[in-house]
Amino acid sequence: QVQLVESGGGLVPPGGSLTLSCVASGSTFGIRAMGWHRQAPGKQRESVARMFNRDPPVYADSVRGRFTISRDNDEHTVYLQMNALKPEDTAVYYCTFNIQGYEYWGQGTQVTVSS
Repeated sequence: QVQLVESGGGLVPPGGSLTLSCVASGSTFGIRAMGWHRQAPGKQRESVARMFNRDPPVYADSVRGRFTISRDNDEHTVYLQMNALKPEDTAVYYCTFNIQGYEYWGQGTQVTVSS
């Protein structure tokens, strides 16, 4: 059993910054990838950033250059640093861990970009 807990969401004005965190606990042996997805109202869920064990991170075109995914050395915590936020970044953000081929999802954290 794996549990993912996200934190760091909130309300931020356009141009502001937020850092999301996601901590994995439980049976975390065999992590292959970590990532962040988001879902805005009325839209499909989309991948924002993904980090693999050996390859460079992959970003959605809409966030490249503004968002940065990173992790702790223990590899049980993943972060999403979000800069220059735009109203269109408003969404529920979910972290994911791929552990031995199975994708686990967090419950989500709301990010609202508004003045």
